[in-house]
Amino acid sequence: MENFIEKTTKTQSIYKGRIIDLSIHDVTLPNGESSKREIVNHPGAVAVIPITKENKLILVNQYRKPLEKVIAEIPAGKLEKGENPLECAKRELEEETGTIAQKWTELASFYTSPGFADELIYLFLAEDLGEGVVNTDEDEFVERIEVTLAEAEQLIKEKVIHDAKTIIAVQYLQLRNK
Repeated sequence: MENFIEKTTKTQSIYKGRIIDLSIHDVTLPNGESSKREIVNHPGAVAVIPITKENKLILVNQYRKPLEKVIAEIPAGKLEKGENPLECAKRELEEETGTIAQKWTELASFYTSPGFADELIYLFLAEDLGEGVVNTDEDEFVERIEVTLAEAEQLIKEKVIHDAKTIIAVQYLQLRNK
C-alpha cells in the first residue's frame, strides 16, 4: 500500500467555518508527479438508530439547504471538540427527538465522502427508549416521525430518505430482522 501514498508538500487554508474547514494541498503523487487536493476537514459526527418498543424507527424531517428539500433522517449531529461519540449520540437523540435510551450499542463508523472530506460518522443503535426533552439548536427545525421498516423502505424509493447514514441504518435493520 506504500505505493499509493501521496506526500503533502504545501497546505493552504482557504476557509475556516463553524462546521467545516477547507484547504488546498499540493501533493507529490506515487509516480513523482504533482497535483492538488481540495480537502474538507470536519470534526466528525454521530448518527443514531432509535428503535421503539413497537419496533419503529424514529426519524426527523429536516430541510437541507444544499438539497433544497426536506428529507427524513436518523437523528445525527456534529461532535464538539474532545466530545465522546456516545455522549454526543445521547445528546443529539434527546435534542432532536425528545427521546432518551437506556441501551446503547456502537455499530460502526464510516467516512462520508473520503474523496474530499475527512468526516467520520459513528453509528449507534439506541433501544429501551423513554421520554426526554426536545432542545434543538436555534437554527434547527425538525419534525419527529416514527416509521416501520416497510415504511422506511418505501421512503427510500420515494427519495424522502435520501442520505447515506439513514439508508445504512435501514439496511442494518433489514439484516437484523432476517
